[in-house]
Amino acid sequence: MKTIIILIISFFFSLKIQAQTTVTTSTISVKGNCGECKERIENAADIKGVKNATWSEKTHVLSVTYDSKKVSLEQIEKAIAKAGHETSTQKANDVSYKALPSCCQYKTTDCKK
Repeated sequence: MKTIIILIISFFFSLKIQAQTTVTTSTISVKGNCGECKERIENAADIKGVKNATWSEKTHVLSVTYDSKKVSLEQIEKAIAKAGHETSTQKANDVSYKALPSCCQYKTTDCKK
């Protein structure tokens, strides 16, 4: 009887361990110019599974903490590109890029707000 109880308890603990999330922090190079870009990039990266996203105006690097069981780095980068900002692996389409304010059009402008 003790063996059965121990096996049942062990089974429940193994389920709990498997249910834990896998939180990862990565950095992504994202093109942008200013504080307006910062807000847009961080908001675009804020999709389901992302815990935190912070973009540096100075280094143009986004630090993102996310649950890798819920979202992939590629999905995060695609969301950012959809907002008009390019990453090292995802290009923004022309429509999204041209919809950016003129100051935020990083291909032709280097604004400092």
